[in-house]
Amino acid sequence: QVQLVESGGGLVQAGGSLRLSCAASGRTFSGYTMGWFRQAPGKEREFVGYITWSSGMGSTNYADSVKGRFTISRDSAKNTVYLQMNSLKPEDTAAYYCAADPARRLSRSALSYDYWGQGTQVTVSS
Repeated sequence: QVQLVESGGGLVQAGGSLRLSCAASGRTFSGYTMGWFRQAPGKEREFVGYITWSSGMGSTNYADSVKGRFTISRDSAKNTVYLQMNSLKPEDTAAYYCAADPARRLSRSALSYDYWGQGTQVTVSS
């Protein structure tokens, strides 16, 4: 059974940093596109970024709202993807989810992702 488990969320002051982790298990995720999304109360789930999971470093893509502040990376040996978040703002407050797309569609749409974690809460205070 495929499992994605996020961790690393918490409360941080504006301008601070957090690193989220997404540990994948149940099958090999080699070649999958791994995405990060977030959802604030009363809002739709929003694309944050993705990384391709292939040989080499993989390529990334980010939403404009986080570009230059957030960085996605992965450790293939650990089957883990990371979301490093710097210069956090109160508007970054949301539940953050990782997701996996086995079809490697390089998509910003949540509909393209088949597997999801349970989410981890990030709260940024002003």
